[in-house]
Amino acid sequence: MAEVRYENATRVYPGAERPAVDALTLAISDGEFVVLAGPPGSGTTTALRMLAGLEELDEGSIVIGGQDMAGVPSRDRDVAMVFQNYALYPSKTVGQNMGFALRMRGIGEEEAGRRVREAARLLDLEPLLDRTPRNLSGGQRQRVALGRAIVREPKVFCMDEPLSNLDAGLRAATQAQISELQRRLRVTTVYVTHDQAEAMAMGERVAVLRGGRLQQFAAPAELYDRPANAFVAAFIGSPAMNLFDAAVEQDGLRLAGASLPLGDAQRQAMQGRDRVVAGIRPEHLTAGHGELEVKVALVEDAGSDAHIYGQLAGEPGSNVIVRSGPVRPQPGELIRAGADPGHVHLFDAASGERIGDG
Repeated sequence: MAEVRYENATRVYPGAERPAVDALTLAISDGEFVVLAGPPGSGTTTALRMLAGLEELDEGSIVIGGQDMAGVPSRDRDVAMVFQNYALYPSKTVGQNMGFALRMRGIGEEEAGRRVREAARLLDLEPLLDRTPRNLSGGQRQRVALGRAIVREPKVFCMDEPLSNLDAGLRAATQAQISELQRRLRVTTVYVTHDQAEAMAMGERVAVLRGGRLQQFAAPAELYDRPANAFVAAFIGSPAMNLFDAAVEQDGLRLAGASLPLGDAQRQAMQGRDRVVAGIRPEHLTAGHGELEVKVALVEDAGSDAHIYGQLAGEPGSNVIVRSGPVRPQPGELIRAGADPGHVHLFDAASGERIGDG
């Protein structure tokens, strides 16, 4: 196990207008499970490949267990990769796939067999050791890929979207299995996903990237409750946070022709500004009464709860999502919605950075 540090790590591909990863600085604790998350093109996979030694650094450094990795080839970094496509040998059995890298490194048959059996026990693969990959399900193949990484007993696991090929039900079950496995092994793990829900479910901390730059690095609860900027606010959470352009008034905000009173601390934070971006999560907009008028476009019913998708009345380009509660309006209907002032997030209109403590 080892601490991992990115120190202004930068990767620029030839001919690119901007870095794929731009001055990334992260400190990942020994044994921690960290997720790199962001939309496609955000630099998460490149950052992972830099850690594994599969991409060069143009500037900065990466440190594993106190050792600078400059000039250290991938094979000597003691890092195990788990890929999206499993990368199993089709003609080899499960046991042979899991033990192949050990034998190539000169590990004796007895020790290699012990490690394979132990990993198979952890992953419930013992009955499958003599099967070939074509006789396995997608989830079983992914567990073999995990087993192949585990038997190496590395300092760091690097996982690049390992669940993206699985269906929703199997994906959720495998998420839980990977998280439990990491808690038992306590191997430093860096995991890449574009799925914010997966990131929030699995990561002890999540690093959100956009355009190669780090936006926020925090525990899932902090990302949700105190996003550092409007991008993180919109990326984290499902359904996404509502973001509204709002005018600053003496008592709060003017939003879609309605006045929204705010507390003293929020008003203090907005001093000197004419406009801000107001962020309100759907669960903090209550359907049935309130300041805002919403024209309903769609009601997404989930049984005990539902979400109303629509537009602010009089602002046809706007989008709003409201938790409906007991209200089940019809498309085209106008409803009222009220915001919880204590859960209004404020962002600078120009930079998108968070302002105030609300």
